[in-house]
Amino acid sequence: MTKKCKTYFNWSSGKDASLALYHLQKDEKFKVDRLLTSINTHHDRVSMHGLRRDLLIKQANALELPVSFIELPEEPTMEVYNGQLTRIVKNMQSQGYAHCGFGDIFLEDLRTYREEKLSPYNIKCLFPLWQRDTTELIKEFLRLGFKAIVICINADLLDVSFAGRQIDENFLDDLPSNVDPCGENGEFHTFCFDGPIFSHPVKFTIGEKVYREYKSPKEGDEGSVGFWFCDLLVDN
Repeated sequence: MTKKCKTYFNWSSGKDASLALYHLQKDEKFKVDRLLTSINTHHDRVSMHGLRRDLLIKQANALELPVSFIELPEEPTMEVYNGQLTRIVKNMQSQGYAHCGFGDIFLEDLRTYREEKLSPYNIKCLFPLWQRDTTELIKEFLRLGFKAIVICINADLLDVSFAGRQIDENFLDDLPSNVDPCGENGEFHTFCFDGPIFSHPVKFTIGEKVYREYKSPKEGDEGSVGFWFCDLLVDN
């Protein structure tokens, strides 16, 4: 019997990561036995998504996988992020990991960045969803029985009513035409709480909605970008 390749997964807590993990777990060549998630230590939440760490841990328990963290300050520079990432990747390499899974779909610059950062450590990046049609992907996600709730939206592209909605056919029908159905351009982020890779649904309670602004990530842009976050609380 061929030995499976030791693999960890760059975990965001959302739907694309969940679907990509599903496909990797079905692939006989790989054994995914750890998740890796970036955490904003100031807020103790998942970077970008805003999910509480304790709920992420509940999610990892339902996936029956241990989770490690890239601990980051409130507004990390790329230098700080790269330093923390290098430390973690070296540790993963020392534990025998040779592959890392990602849920990216078609952001070429992000894929190149990931491959360049992991290549020196002989860790190969895996992209199970790469360049697949996002409309077909979200339909597959729902058809397989996955469930996810929107926890962050770009306020320039979606109104606050989309925050806190569960992904379903009605949600997709209501999306503006300029918004990718998987939110692949950062239009929205999700928390996946049930599906075929879960041993049981993750229980939570919907909390308040909060608006926050951040410096524009675009070089030379002095403006800001606004996001609505829907807080989720652990429900025991």
